[in-house]
Amino acid sequence: MTTRLFLTFCILASSLFALDTIQVAGNRFVTSDGETIIFRGLNTSDPDKLEKEGMWSDAYFAEMAAWGANVVRFPVHPAAWRERTAEKYLEMLDAGVELAKKHNLYVIIDWHSIGNLWQQLYQHPSYETTIDETYEFWRTIARRYADEPAVAFYEIYNEPTISGQRFGTMSWEQWKQLQENIIRVIRAWDKKTIVLCAGFDWAYDLTPVREEPIDAENIAYVSHPYPQKREQPWEEKWEQDWGFVADTHPVFLTEIGFCLADERGAHMPVISTVDYGEAITAYAEKKGISWVAWVFDTSWAPMLVWDWQFTPTTQGAFFKRYLQEKMR
Repeated sequence: MTTRLFLTFCILASSLFALDTIQVAGNRFVTSDGETIIFRGLNTSDPDKLEKEGMWSDAYFAEMAAWGANVVRFPVHPAAWRERTAEKYLEMLDAGVELAKKHNLYVIIDWHSIGNLWQQLYQHPSYETTIDETYEFWRTIARRYADEPAVAFYEIYNEPTISGQRFGTMSWEQWKQLQENIIRVIRAWDKKTIVLCAGFDWAYDLTPVREEPIDAENIAYVSHPYPQKREQPWEEKWEQDWGFVADTHPVFLTEIGFCLADERGAHMPVISTVDYGEAITAYAEKKGISWVAWVFDTSWAPMLVWDWQFTPTTQGAFFKRYLQEKMR
């Protein structure tokens, strides 16, 4: 089937599921009629990786929906964006958005870099980008999806960090200014889509928001509270580090997850047990916080499935059970 015929088929199928426009109201995400919605879902791996493996497919999206997700996050790596070219990558994103709509899933598009954008120091070559490329990426995305309700969120930078000398320095004032500049680029084309803004320490720490919140409308804040970011008991530390923000603004945990110490893919900071899964979902529930688990893949870790028959890992079994219970 050609790309054009495939997209036509998906558009016809997705017309059965008219996803509502999502906006921010106070500290909540709401539908057009003001109903509060909490997002619980799954991260894909990079669409480029999945397409090369033959898994950017209806079966993949159908399985995520069957698990009970209502949102999926697409992590777009700058290196993959350049290698495939913007034109070809957008075709792939279009196909993913249509498949998400077919299965009644909202979409987060994430510029998946890790490091210090201000000084352009990164954790790995796949994350290397520039401020100008980041502006151009979001200009392109905003123009493309401004009128697409299914693309409900733009996550402007995955994991900003200044920890350790290799990442240089960047003040909160500088990062705040840079995020506000990116938001202005987006808003020149798209006034409606919610923008997600992360704090420091690999998108864990939101403490600066207490005194200096981002000066923009229709935004939410991001944290990635993996289990080894803090020692147990977690809840009091989570409240101090990022959870307090949910009292005044929407918070979206765009990466949560865990891996047993002896499982494939175990690494710092994700090693833990089901105790973490129970704690983070209970805390999110209490605070009205949305989340997506990392990652619906067989090789990126902590993985949610062992194979492409979608056999759940330990964390996969936990999140699948939790999501399906929320469907009832």
